Amino acid sequence: MSDMASRQAQFEGTTDVRDAHRFDEAALDAWMRAHVEGYRGPLTVRQFRGGQSNPTYKLVTPERSYVLRRKPPGPLLKSAHAVDREFRVISALHPTGFPVARPYGLCTDETVIGTWFYVMEHVEGRIVWDGTFPDVARDQRRAHFWAMCDTLAWLHRIDPASVGLADFGRPGNYFARQIARWSKSYAEDVPFAGRVEEMEKLVDWLPAHIPPGDETAIVHGDYRCDNMIFHTTEPRVLAVLDWELSTLGHPLADFSYHLMMYRMPPSGTVGLAEADLAALDIPTEADYVARYCAGTGRDPAEVTAIMDFCIAYNMFRLAAIVHGIRARVARGTAANPAAQAMSANVEVLARRAWEQAQRAA
Repeated sequence: MSDMASRQAQFEGTTDVRDAHRFDEAALDAWMRAHVEGYRGPLTVRQFRGGQSNPTYKLVTPERSYVLRRKPPGPLLKSAHAVDREFRVISALHPTGFPVARPYGLCTDETVIGTWFYVMEHVEGRIVWDGTFPDVARDQRRAHFWAMCDTLAWLHRIDPASVGLADFGRPGNYFARQIARWSKSYAEDVPFAGRVEEMEKLVDWLPAHIPPGDETAIVHGDYRCDNMIFHTTEPRVLAVLDWELSTLGHPLADFSYHLMMYRMPPSGTVGLAEADLAALDIPTEADYVARYCAGTGRDPAEVTAIMDFCIAYNMFRLAAIVHGIRARVARGTAANPAAQAMSANVEVLARRAWEQAQRAA
């Protein structure tokens, strides 16, 4: 089985609710009846195999299906697993027509199922786990990439204040604040997940090399092909998923995280570093940058000039996130059985991040 096939098998579809994530389904049914417009039971609960951070469930009723995202049980870092922020951002974006699932309700009463949760619609479509889009016809592949790119450009064009998100994050100094945040997160997880040499180097290097200039937009924080639902037959994004890391931030930090796919290996990621882009009819990195710049009114040369730093930052951030998954495995709070295998990627990610930093320098 290939790495991508293995990853798809690990994360796609649903399974019985895991013992550690069971809850009182009758209590949820009562809450749904009181708070979700049009809800009618009986209710069947399944757990999605994916969802590294926040356990995610499919709620099936005779008339329709829903999705529930919750904080995991157990001790949690203060800023992690912010399902209330996820609910807020999709509630703000849904009326604009931006592709997100319809939000139905947020519950901050821990007596219902044990932790905070929210419910949204279940969007029928297709999730692409392999960054080369192997199941998409060659003559449709480029259009799917443009759909991803254009959707992110659309997000970055939305004025936060116009959708009630002016206070969704602190404006300004985004790179500095995020580097500090993930450096702190890394340090807090060291007792559980251990030290990583390149992470220690990056903690010092990144703050000293932040490019000049600043701006603020709504950023997703984890924008990649397997965090969206595509139409089953058309090159169209129906819903962007997993808004846990969304905030107000620098749009180029968000875009470069997505662009990082061009410099990542396929193993365990949606990476394209080893793919024959021309044979697959996938846009080049330069073409993708140009498309995003056209959609946001930017100068491609200016964006390209700082991209190595941005990608170094994002690889560092991703390594810190995976380091956190390793720590959750050690603490026994990891949501997904595959978390331990994923956490083995910390050192590889940190090395690649340091390589990008040297390239930027």
